[in-house]
Amino acid sequence: MEGTIDPLLEQPIGLMAGYFSVAVLELIVFLSCFELVTRYRCWHEIKSGNLAVSLATGGKIFGLCNILRFATARSSIYEFMVWSLVGAFILFLAYILFEFLTPVFHIDKEIAEGNVAVGFIAMAVSISVSYVIGACIA
Repeated sequence: MEGTIDPLLEQPIGLMAGYFSVAVLELIVFLSCFELVTRYRCWHEIKSGNLAVSLATGGKIFGLCNILRFATARSSIYEFMVWSLVGAFILFLAYILFEFLTPVFHIDKEIAEGNVAVGFIAMAVSISVSYVIGACIA
């Protein structure tokens, strides 16, 4: 068929460009979603030197990229797109659950105030959950 992208995806460099493009787009979209639900502005806080926010955001980035890595095991880029979106959405839901089901304190408030211990736990949760999601995807 003329005008389709499939012949380009049959070439290794084309496939790599396809995976990379989808990955960058998903990172932008899901980091923006995380930014909308947190009580702080991630990049502003990181620029101000808030290590707790940096750890939590780094965990989200690592978690998303880890899910993307597992999703590449799928047979086509189309399956990769579906499974990476599903995995990223589940990671997003896991973060929401972590925030709202923690009874002792408010995760976002503690991270915004620079509590590095809470930022580290948030990072560990994002990374750990991404491995579970990835194992289910692969």
